[in-house]
Order: sequence, then structure tokens, then C-alpha cells
Amino acid sequence: MRTPEMTMPSSNRLAPMAAGIGLRHAHYARVARERPELGFVEVHSENFFCPDDAAAQVLRHMRGLYPVSLHGVGLALGSACGVDGRHLERLAALVERIEPARVSDHACFARAPLGARGVVHANDLLPVAFTHAQLRVLESNVQQVQERLRRPILVENLSSYIEFGDCEMPEPEFSPS
Repeated sequence: MRTPEMTMPSSNRLAPMAAGIGLRHAHYARVARERPELGFVEVHSENFFCPDDAAAQVLRHMRGLYPVSLHGVGLALGSACGVDGRHLERLAALVERIEPARVSDHACFARAPLGARGVVHANDLLPVAFTHAQLRVLESNVQQVQERLRRPILVENLSSYIEFGDCEMPEPEFSPS
């Protein structure tokens, strides 16, 4: 898989062993007020898609204080019907506004065709089977996202408490090249 060239402002690079926090709504005021020593803050990308709301203003302020890691839960990178183009465009706009230190999402499926209704989104992080065909789907979707964002993304595997009958490899081998 090709990795897009990544150009990042040096002010938003993470130190090699940086420790950060998941920045949630309940933390905003305290972190802004106390400015703890943090290597970065991580936020759920989808909570900041609207460019002009109060959350976006908080994120811009935090971006001035810390490197930001955007972690998504909605790309559904393992979905055979592909990535939702509208979702990807909203993520790309957020990446352009914030210039995060990193972007990540899950190796899961959540999008599937539902007859005449078109593609539906399950709003859940559903695990994928560890097959060669599924790996090709994941690689294709990750490549599409990286090309649009013009940067590499991190892909988080899901915890799966069951094993699909058609699995062809153990989870540690299930990794895009």
C-alpha cells in the first residue's frame, strides 16, 4: 500500500513517547484552565465535523495548546461497499482545519447494502473476518482515505470475542501492507 507524502507543521508533531488524554466534553474547561503537561489530546473526529459550532471553537483553542490526534469511529474501513464519501469529505475538511498530528479509525464494518434502501450504516463497530478478501477491502478503503487526506492514517483493530468460520489467518497477521 502506498503511503501519501505527509507534511506536518513541526508544532504539531508528537514526541516519540508522548502521553496524552482522550479529551471529552467534561474535560474541556479544566484542561483549558489548568493546561496540564500533555503530549497531545485525542478527540473523536465526528464530534467536530461542524466547522462553526462551540465544539469546533474549543478544538481550535486546544490545537493552539497541544498536538491533536483525531480518532474516528465512522469510516467503517472494513465495509465491502466502501467508505461513505460524504463522511470522508467532512473528515478531510476537519483535517485541513486542524492539521492533526495523526488520524486514526477502526478496522471494522458498519456499512452494508440494504436492497432498495441503498447503503445503511449500522452505527456500530462490527468486527471483520480475517480473510485475504477482507484484507483487500480494508487496504482499498484505507488507500482511498489516505489519498484524500494526503497523509497516512492509523488503523485500530477491534477486539473480537468470536472467530468467523471463514477466517484464514490469525489476527496478528491481519494487517494492511
